[in-house]
Amino acid sequence: MEDPCRGYELRDQVARFVRTRVFPREAVLDAGGPAAAEVLTALRSEARYAGLWALPLPVELGGGGLPFRAYAELAEAEGASDHGPAALGSAPLLDVTMLARYGGPGVREAYLKPLVAGDIRTCYAMTEPDVPGTDPFRTGTRAERLPDGSWVVTGRKWFTSGAAGADLVTVMARTSGDPGDREGLSLLLVPTASAGFRVVRELPVLGAVGQYEIAFDRVRVPGDHLLGEPGDAPAIAGERLQLGRTLRCLRWLGQAQRAFDLMCARAAGHSGSRGPLADQQLIQSHVFDALLALRTTRPLVHEAVALIDSGQDARTEVGLAKVAAARMLQQVTDSAIQVHGAAGLGPDTPLPALFRTGRAARILDGPDELHITSVARRVLREYGRTPVPPSCPGAPHG
Repeated sequence: MEDPCRGYELRDQVARFVRTRVFPREAVLDAGGPAAAEVLTALRSEARYAGLWALPLPVELGGGGLPFRAYAELAEAEGASDHGPAALGSAPLLDVTMLARYGGPGVREAYLKPLVAGDIRTCYAMTEPDVPGTDPFRTGTRAERLPDGSWVVTGRKWFTSGAAGADLVTVMARTSGDPGDREGLSLLLVPTASAGFRVVRELPVLGAVGQYEIAFDRVRVPGDHLLGEPGDAPAIAGERLQLGRTLRCLRWLGQAQRAFDLMCARAAGHSGSRGPLADQQLIQSHVFDALLALRTTRPLVHEAVALIDSGQDARTEVGLAKVAAARMLQQVTDSAIQVHGAAGLGPDTPLPALFRTGRAARILDGPDELHITSVARRVLREYGRTPVPPSCPGAPHG
């Protein structure tokens, strides 16, 4: 049985590390480039020295070995900064999990330990220009198998996080059939040093860097770099997305808590012409609504965590958590900006960056509309009801 006191201690250590070591360096890390790389290297060394490195990753690979449910208690504190997971070594959790389950012996031997050590970086490429990530079956990127068993990949992807600095990219490609077919999608692990791979351009998201468009021009990929079997991409991607969305929700909770703390500190410590902000009912309303959003969202997220940790179907719970957490982050940060006034729009607080994350959160990993529709349909199917198509006679007009 896990020691709850140890859990609280770890959470406090992680929170303190992010607050005192990562927060002060965010401006440099946000800007990217050599200076950011130098700072990130230093932070990783500090995390290792503090015994906080790669806490949710397997012990045999150099991680801390925390089960997912235990790590979830730390993930909020770690995710209070976008740079927390990278600084503390948990950023490759999705890739390590995927490669450990679906990579062949050569892939596992070559890449897992360097990934956990932070010596190499990976990215994940699924969405394509003019092909929404919500409809992966329209994927146009192709992988052709050669007689010697290797693959040749051709296509283009975009909104690929961290592609410019990645050593490996997991790419969803069509290995058989035509765009639109529900069969024939596979995942291949592509070394970015391969001839024919290139970064086309950076795609700033509301001014933030880190997303890229990438191209594959007949990139040769070793045969054993296929993950799972041909055609396994939808199942593997579904597992990855379920875990990834839940991790994002945990980190959004941490960022919303950060915005809430800033709002309350501002209200308690600042006065206007009518006296302390904390005494004004409209300010109190912002505080109440933000606290209510935080407190009602957190159980939804941890319900999804519990189901994933126990290996159960968590699609409904993840969908609910994802929409709730995205909305909550935007709401709480918006209130914090309102309480700060003009100061909340400027460069002296992290609120503009947190608000940007909140707005993007409603599109990342599937827009709200996708999750709303998917969850509602799944629930209605359980009641044995079939939705009426709008084109049917007698259907209501909207």
